[in-house]
Amino acid sequence: MDVRSQISMIFHLDKCIGCHTCSVACKNIWTDRKGAEYMWWNNVETKPGTGYPGKWEDQEIYKGGWVKDGEGIKLKGAGKKKGLLNIFHNPHLPVIDDYYEPFTYKYLNLIEAPAADDQPTARPVSLITGKPIDIKMGPNWDDDLSGTPDYARNDPNLKKLSKAEQEAMFQLERMAFYYLPRICNHCLNPACVASCPSGAIYKRGEDGVVLINQDKCRAWRMCVTACPYKKTYYNWNSGKSEKCILCYPRLETGQAPACMHSCVGRIRYLGNILYDADRIHEIASVPEDQLVDKQMELMLDPFDPKVIEAAKKNGVPDSTIRSAQRSPAYKFIKTWGLALPLHPEYRTLPSLFYVPPLLPVMASVSDTKNTEQQAKIGEVAKVWDDKWLYNTTTEELFGSIEDARMPMEYMASLFSAGNTEQIKDRLKKLMAVRIHRRWTTVGDISEEKAKGALKEAGLDGKMADEIYYLTSLAKFDDRFVIPAAHREQAIEMLEFTGDKKGSTGFGFKEGTAKRGL
Repeated sequence: MDVRSQISMIFHLDKCIGCHTCSVACKNIWTDRKGAEYMWWNNVETKPGTGYPGKWEDQEIYKGGWVKDGEGIKLKGAGKKKGLLNIFHNPHLPVIDDYYEPFTYKYLNLIEAPAADDQPTARPVSLITGKPIDIKMGPNWDDDLSGTPDYARNDPNLKKLSKAEQEAMFQLERMAFYYLPRICNHCLNPACVASCPSGAIYKRGEDGVVLINQDKCRAWRMCVTACPYKKTYYNWNSGKSEKCILCYPRLETGQAPACMHSCVGRIRYLGNILYDADRIHEIASVPEDQLVDKQMELMLDPFDPKVIEAAKKNGVPDSTIRSAQRSPAYKFIKTWGLALPLHPEYRTLPSLFYVPPLLPVMASVSDTKNTEQQAKIGEVAKVWDDKWLYNTTTEELFGSIEDARMPMEYMASLFSAGNTEQIKDRLKKLMAVRIHRRWTTVGDISEEKAKGALKEAGLDGKMADEIYYLTSLAKFDDRFVIPAAHREQAIEMLEFTGDKKGSTGFGFKEGTAKRGL
């Protein structure tokens, strides 16, 4: 058993308000320079929608991730043989139009324009060519379902729905959307690492953060093809590939990454988990319908004496084990079973998990005595109408989840490789916590109903209160449990290898010891 530590993240989609503060914080720190103008290491998409870059989820276009090959797996569009064939011409790379041509405005025109009869304007100009352009695309061009015919209706996840179901999603009275923030997943089985001919991309041993060594990168761009989430970018100015580094200089000083620290909705959580690296290939190779459950198996119980012993034998510090025991990521993923990975069918075993959104329902409830009351209120409000709750069985309450405005098949296409039962299980738990808190704080639901809902969802009162606390009332230190960096080990490693310069990944020319991290 090869026990290692991996930084893992949770994004709670019920709490995201789509403000893009996270994106701006990341942009200002890491990608506000020449050649990186079009890069958004953190971006927030509206679902349904095609996202950024356009249709990044359609691997028939971009050939990203892994595919099953007999008893094992192989890269879909990269690898040694394919890399050699495509080394000078790679047809599966996204082009600038798939992202957008970065632009700014000639603001000085507003100030310096001579007096005239018409109002001066600030014309948009390309940040690549410096010439005026007509803006046709942006990193969040389809925000809040804008441009729905061209974007939302072309979402690749809609292919699994019938035409009738697709049309129903865009009827005004049923229309619903939610936000999907994305960063690099820092996967356990990263396709970008496997695809790099130069060996420039690597996972840090102490926390699993995936980095690109800028000294070794030779701009083959196989990593751009291989990453199914399209979170590796090519800097046209420096001739190097770049990606999210999870703000590791901040992590090493006990601070949360910039996108997480600035999050207005407090949707983000970070903590480390312990996993068995010996089983990565085995689990990444299982049939598609087993991927989520098997990835959960990969994560080890940090309280298990055998796991602790194996971790210590493998050099995992005591402080890292203790932080794994307090990790909010472990609670959301394993203890409570609330979070799911994004597109597990790519077989990269991502370390970023999402709590799916509990969207409004549009269900009509049967066998209810209070018909006059039902007629007065809207369909959405029925779930929380006091008298309706008293006259409704637990089965009817949970039955409404299947009639959510966002079809279960759509959510399953995103988070569970098509398994709707796994989505339903998470939504039932979220609904059960709401019912429990309604009984606790308002008292207009019977105790029997509240306990029945918790029992059916596989929770108890204590667990429901813990979920409520961490999702609603948690302090900073509860949301971000960051393992100690152990600077002394980094110094020892540099002294042992004689590496005076260091190989710290993106953008840093000095070694770790010199930087005082």
